[in-house]
Amino acid sequence: MVQGRITRGTTGTNRLRRIDRWMATLPQLRRSDDPLVVDLGYGASATTSLELHARLRAVRPDVEVLGLEIDPERVRLASGFARPGVRFALGGFEVPLPEGRRPVLIRALNVLRQYDESEVASAWARMLARLQPGGMLVEGTCNELGRVASWVALEPSGPLSLTVSLRLSELERPSVVAERLPKVLIHRNVPGEPVHRFLTDLDRAWATHAPLSAFGPTQRWVATAESMRHAGWPVRGGRSRWRLGELTVDWSAVAPSPSSSLF
Repeated sequence: MVQGRITRGTTGTNRLRRIDRWMATLPQLRRSDDPLVVDLGYGASATTSLELHARLRAVRPDVEVLGLEIDPERVRLASGFARPGVRFALGGFEVPLPEGRRPVLIRALNVLRQYDESEVASAWARMLARLQPGGMLVEGTCNELGRVASWVALEPSGPLSLTVSLRLSELERPSVVAERLPKVLIHRNVPGEPVHRFLTDLDRAWATHAPLSAFGPTQRWVATAESMRHAGWPVRGGRSRWRLGELTVDWSAVAPSPSSSLF
């Protein structure tokens, strides 16, 4: 039985490019013996699944992408765009796959946004149970143009990290991402919660380095990321990712307070 509820289906060209290029760096994709990737809840058109395949194929030529939707009409329409390495099927959080295959990666973007926070843990658990050993779930949210995005990376044992990714050329303050935090965090951006401290410190560091705007927003963001690391935040990666407007921190630093923790 298909598990989930039909989303609005909003999609568009290049909307998920920030997530795609981050996923293309994942070692799980490179080392898998069966590079099957699921695009769960791809929406009203085949666009995001086709783009995901094109970007991942650049680093793993034999990658396969399966787009899953719980709306039969969306599956019918998208199937007309199937091609070698990309196909579409009916399915939800149960992630149905033929012949006992399991995906190395599941991407679920803008899917849980319409759900209650109390439903997140069970949705995560169902998707995580379908991964092949060593696989990863990427779940998050972005705005309509894909210029403001955030996502959680998870393995079966639980969340690993939170990434925010922003278009720097028009960025006033990093906390604009608060409106596009994953469902598990979006209601936690309040005083006393770790994610609120994270965004507050991020705004402060961005403001501190305003003079670097003379050299461009990228230099300002790199300095912001370095300041966050020096302040004790467990920032992952380095300049090659920061220059893209990304910042990734350990999940333990931003997870909901213990009284509300999902894991």
